[in-house]
Amino acid sequence: MIDRTRNFSTVAAFDFDGTLTQKDTLLPFIHFCKGSLHTGLYLAEVLPYVAGFALGIKTRQQVKESLLTNAFGGEPYAKILEQGNEFAKHQIHSRLTPKALAKLYWHQQEGHRCVLISANLNVFLLPWAKKMGFDDLLCSQLDVDKAGRVTGKLLGHNCWGNEKVVRLKQLLGPKEKYTLYAYGDSRGDRELLEFADYPFYHRFE
Repeated sequence: MIDRTRNFSTVAAFDFDGTLTQKDTLLPFIHFCKGSLHTGLYLAEVLPYVAGFALGIKTRQQVKESLLTNAFGGEPYAKILEQGNEFAKHQIHSRLTPKALAKLYWHQQEGHRCVLISANLNVFLLPWAKKMGFDDLLCSQLDVDKAGRVTGKLLGHNCWGNEKVVRLKQLLGPKEKYTLYAYGDSRGDRELLEFADYPFYHRFE
């Protein structure tokens, strides 16, 4: 997405859910694709994983992959991509926070490199990030098998917590080369905010 001919010395990294949006968007996306009944069934089926997470015997990624497997496992990736595009086009705008968007626009007007960094899914974040003019997207991605079907697993690590810093370093290189603004609202953003020169930990009202 980025224009590689531009020289960026300032970077603004934005979390998505709860920062740019009012609430989480993964469940609304599943609901958009599957409807109320099926979404409720998927949530019921993932409860043992949630309990395991609370007891420390399941990871956050395992809980997420259990939900994704129930919702999308075995489906053609092309179909999920199409649904992601429709969700980005018709469902995200009403969930956005105007003050957060104003901050994004300010960074863009200042010529800063704007990065959307989220634990949510590439299938709807990518079209939305392109539409909004983000230079880069770092997020969780659905794994796809050789037949082009969703496995229900994530490709690599869930983009949460320290993984956000890992990916940002991979993208941008040594920290000495740029100044970092970071915006987040939850525990999943803590390491990113600690890494930033100018951290902003709050929800935009």
